[in-house]
Amino acid sequence: MKKRTLMPLALAACATTPLLAEEPSDSLETVVITGTRNTVDVRYLPHTVNVIGRETLTEQYQPSLLPTVAQQVPGFYVTSRGMMGYGVSGGAAGGINLRGISDGTGQLLVLIDGHPQYQGIYGHPISDSYQTLMAERVEVLRGPASVLYGSNAMGGVMNIVTRGMQSDGWRTNINVGAGSYGTVQTEAGTQMRSGKFSATATAQYNRSDNHRPRMGFEQYGGYLKLGYDFNAHWKAYVDADITHFNASHPGSVSSPLYDADQWVTRGMVSAAVENHYDRTSGAVSAYTNFGIHKIDDGTSDPSKPTQRYFRSKDNLAGVSWYQSARLFEGNRVTVGMDYQHIYGRAYYTSKADGKTLDTPNKQSGKSHRNEIAGYVDFRQDITDWLTADAGIRVDHHSITGTEWIPQAGIVIRPMDNGEIKAMASKGFRNPTMREMYLYPPSNEDLKPERMWNYELSWRHRLNNLSYGANIYYIKGDNLIQTLPVDGKPRNVNTGEFENYGAELEASYLIDSHWSVNTNHSYLHMENPLTGAPTYKGYAGGKYHCGAWDVLAGLQYINGLYTATGASEKKENFWLLNATVKYEVLKGLSLWVRGENLLAQRYETLLGYPMPKATFMGGVNWTF
Repeated sequence: MKKRTLMPLALAACATTPLLAEEPSDSLETVVITGTRNTVDVRYLPHTVNVIGRETLTEQYQPSLLPTVAQQVPGFYVTSRGMMGYGVSGGAAGGINLRGISDGTGQLLVLIDGHPQYQGIYGHPISDSYQTLMAERVEVLRGPASVLYGSNAMGGVMNIVTRGMQSDGWRTNINVGAGSYGTVQTEAGTQMRSGKFSATATAQYNRSDNHRPRMGFEQYGGYLKLGYDFNAHWKAYVDADITHFNASHPGSVSSPLYDADQWVTRGMVSAAVENHYDRTSGAVSAYTNFGIHKIDDGTSDPSKPTQRYFRSKDNLAGVSWYQSARLFEGNRVTVGMDYQHIYGRAYYTSKADGKTLDTPNKQSGKSHRNEIAGYVDFRQDITDWLTADAGIRVDHHSITGTEWIPQAGIVIRPMDNGEIKAMASKGFRNPTMREMYLYPPSNEDLKPERMWNYELSWRHRLNNLSYGANIYYIKGDNLIQTLPVDGKPRNVNTGEFENYGAELEASYLIDSHWSVNTNHSYLHMENPLTGAPTYKGYAGGKYHCGAWDVLAGLQYINGLYTATGASEKKENFWLLNATVKYEVLKGLSLWVRGENLLAQRYETLLGYPMPKATFMGGVNWTF
């Protein structure tokens, strides 16, 4: 057969392939839990929520959740420094920024099934912990969620909803890939359900040399979930996640480091009992997340190695209860209580004999903190086109005292498939152990940071088109900054910030073979922050034809601050990524992924250039 006849035949085959023209799985019209704890149609919530389903999370074969979430959510950005691995401590990437609010000190909260996840001493999430293998979907609530989730949900939350098997049977998946700079990714998982019992078990191993010397990364871990349905109304589950990674920090290009190595273990265990009735639903759960860190800060002179390791242990354990009820027509009231016990210890040990060394902190006897809170959220359909929502939380911290957190919003539905939403909400963050007790700038008299977010949005679905737009204004005060006091650096509550911006997102199912989606965000910051682009735009398309799937996405970043102040520096760049999959046999596929295909030279961290075009390829087998 002549080559020129291949393309017409392939297109003809596509035209006759019997596919269903379904709504995109991650459309704006969907059911969420993050904005209210119980499942609810997002059309009745005043919050702005994005949902990224498992199909989208896995179609690029990314071990980490964060690259996909950053593509799909406007205003959400994550810093990087290599092909794989974010690391911790100095020079670490994986900083999450949403609308100019950073996770660096815990102003953004990561949840796993509604349970807070962060490092107990430094108060921020550990980005290498959040892997695709555990997630059924990810819900991102843009704007404060402190009424439901308390401290650290100041600027928003990313809730990882874990996987579970819904129908009887077995399903197993194995994915193996390799590519540029000695990068390897492997994952194996199985799910089963037999009547009332279900189980999910996954394991992974990933590694990369990355594109710079002394920048290796290695990670392994797994996830296990066991569930049991007692009857139609009551069910329970227990799950655990563990990940360990070894990362090397090369320093910046201008200030290289040697022997800057990190050994980090993070884990999570939770158990819950849930009830689901026609007029009421709720859950009680207990959880813990913990970490063990060992870090060599490295040296600029390899002939003079460091003499100590920095070590830390931390744990955040809690109990959460909520119950939601429909008291009368069009009403939903949710009440809940949360208790958290936060532990953290930081210290140095000698490399020579392993003994604990004097550590410059005031943490002795103050490594434990407790937090207890109660909240209520009231939602009422006033008419068939108007819903009002109001909530309040009272949160008591054993060190900083009591904080009141209100929110209120309305949803107007002028048509069946469109909503106008208005929201005003307060967020807050308690100071971390590091800020209060660790290192010379520490200050035991710090108070919580606070901010208010005001937002107006519009959502509309028209046949196969879904789109949304919103504007917001953020005003924050009492921010913790390090300033000279009596000639010495000291953490104090003096900072203020003012951000405002606009966001747009849309998805369109063209036909049974083609779909496209796009999102855009503009951010103005009165006080610029590193890792927060002024503009972030993404346009992606999917094509399916028989055994072939092609996914491509183009992202443009403008005005990304990598340095502020007198040495201010910004980055502008385009990123083109693409993934191609070919199904050899039913359930057996070959895939290849290319990133930065335009070979852009850019940095998201000052002094840490990203690699040019990179490639991964592998095999995915589902049976």
